[in-house]
Amino acid sequence: MGIIYEDAVLIKESEREGDHTVITVNCPDKTGLGCDLCRIILLFGLSISRGDVSTDGKWCYLVFWVVAKPTTRWNLLKKRLLEVCPTCTPAASGIYYYMPEFQQRRPPDIFLLKFWCSHDRRGLLHDITKVLCELELTIKRVKVYTAPDGKVMDLFFVTDIRDLLHTTKRREETIKRLKLVLGDAMISCEIELADPEVTARLQSFLPSSIPEDTFRLELPGQHSNGVLANESVSVVMDNSLSPSHTLVQIFCLDHKGLIYDIMRTLKDYNIQIAYGRFFANQNGNCEMDLFIMQADGEKITDVHKKNTLCSRLRMELQQPLRVDVVSRGPDPELLVINPVELSGRGRPLVFYDITLALKNLNIRIFSVEIGRCQIHDQEWEVYRILLDEWDGFSATRNEIKECVKKKLMGWE
Repeated sequence: MGIIYEDAVLIKESEREGDHTVITVNCPDKTGLGCDLCRIILLFGLSISRGDVSTDGKWCYLVFWVVAKPTTRWNLLKKRLLEVCPTCTPAASGIYYYMPEFQQRRPPDIFLLKFWCSHDRRGLLHDITKVLCELELTIKRVKVYTAPDGKVMDLFFVTDIRDLLHTTKRREETIKRLKLVLGDAMISCEIELADPEVTARLQSFLPSSIPEDTFRLELPGQHSNGVLANESVSVVMDNSLSPSHTLVQIFCLDHKGLIYDIMRTLKDYNIQIAYGRFFANQNGNCEMDLFIMQADGEKITDVHKKNTLCSRLRMELQQPLRVDVVSRGPDPELLVINPVELSGRGRPLVFYDITLALKNLNIRIFSVEIGRCQIHDQEWEVYRILLDEWDGFSATRNEIKECVKKKLMGWE
C-alpha cells in the first residue's frame, strides 16, 4: 500500500509577530499538486508572500512563506496538507515511486443542514458561515429565505472534510455550535443526508441579468510574441532561455489567493512546473518566474496554445472573481462569480468573505442562492445575494461592490 511520511510537510512557526511561518513540502510529484496545496493554505485564511517550487518530475520540493494568524490551527493545517500529498511505495532499489491508484477517492456525501430562526439580524449569516468553516464543513449550496412574518429559513448543503457528519456525535457537535451563535432565535435545526435529485436541481441556473461577457475566460487582442501587459499586469512567455522549458514571467498586483489562481489555471491546462519562484513586495506587487512544460514533457511552441494560456493567466490575474450589484425587481442584488476547477472544486472562503463584507457594511441579507452553470465549456460558481434595501442601509451600490471586491481580493 502507499506510504506517506509525517515529515513530508514541515511547518516552522514564526517566533516573532510579523515574521513569516515557513511551510515545506517534500514528497512525490503530481500535476496540480501546487494548486492543491495553495488551495488548502487559502482555505485556512493564510496569504503566501513568497515561494520556491522545484521538481524533477517524480519528486518535488516546495517552500511557502506565509503570513501567520494568531488563530491558525497549525497541526490541522499540516494534516490537511499531508492528505493531498501523493503516497508512494518503496522499491528494492530504495527509490520511492508515486502510486496514483492510492489517490482515488469517492465523492463526498452532501448533507442538508436545515434550520428555522424566529428573526433575522445583521451579520447572522456570516456568524453561521464562520462556525461551519471552523467545523470544516464545506458549503456547496445555500438557500436562505425571509418569510413575511420575519422568520428565516436557512438551507445549507455541505460536505464534511472530516467525513463524520453521518455520525450522531458530529451532528450534535454541529447543532451545539450553531445554537451558541443563534441563541434563542433558533426554532429548529436538522441535519440529514441530502437527496441526490434535490442537489442536482440546485446546481444549474443562470440569472438572465448577467451579460455573457461576464463569463469570458480569455482576453482579446493577444500578441504573437506571447506578451500581454497593461498598467498593472504583465505576462511574458519565452522559449529562448531553456532547451526544455517555457519561461513564464509574471508581474502584477498581489491579491488574496494569487498563487492559487495561477496554479489552478496551469492545472486546468495540464501544465507542469519544473521550477518556480515568486514573491510579493511591500508595495503590493508580485513577481513570478515559472519554468513550465506540457504533459508530454515538451515546451510550449504552438503560438495559439501560448497565446491562449497567456491570455487566460492575465484574465485570472485581473479578474479571478467578478463582482457586481444589479437590480432584481425593486431591490439590489449582489452577484459574485468565479470559475470552478476542472476537478469540480470551487474557490475557498468566497461566501465567508461576502457575508463578512456585508456585515461590516451593516447590511441585512434577504435571500441567498448559490449555484453553478456551464458557459464556454467552463463551469462557474454563481452567488446571488438579494439585499434588504428596506432595511435602510446608507451604502451606495458602487460602495457595496467595491467593499465586497476588496474583501475578496484582500485589499482592505
